[in-house]
Amino acid sequence: MADPVIFTPDKGAYIRTNAWLAALAMAGAMVVLWLIGNSYVWTGAPAGLAAIGIRAWYLASEELTASWEMSETALTGPGPRKVALNQIEAVNTIGSFVQIVTKSGDKHLIKYQADPAATKAAIERAI
Repeated sequence: MADPVIFTPDKGAYIRTNAWLAALAMAGAMVVLWLIGNSYVWTGAPAGLAAIGIRAWYLASEELTASWEMSETALTGPGPRKVALNQIEAVNTIGSFVQIVTKSGDKHLIKYQADPAATKAAIERAI
């Protein structure tokens, strides 16, 4: 039996993903304030940054420890997640995430991968 492959989250990918979310939240908040006629549109930027920054800080301890393990027969993730390799229909990349889609339509995310293409390729080789 081969050693299991472990997919661990990358701190750099976590920071980059949340930086992009913060930029989108900042722009979105400013657009909303502009659309409702608020004369302090600029306040949307620090509000969006604060919202995503606090969220990222709060979730970091949980998100950066959520590893997935791939054996010869299954992918096992945090919590009760377990996917038989022969039940995987598709493997997609979305930013720093790798999405697993099963034949029954269930979807799982392997989050914050330093090299999502390499993670995808490893899973596809296994199936």
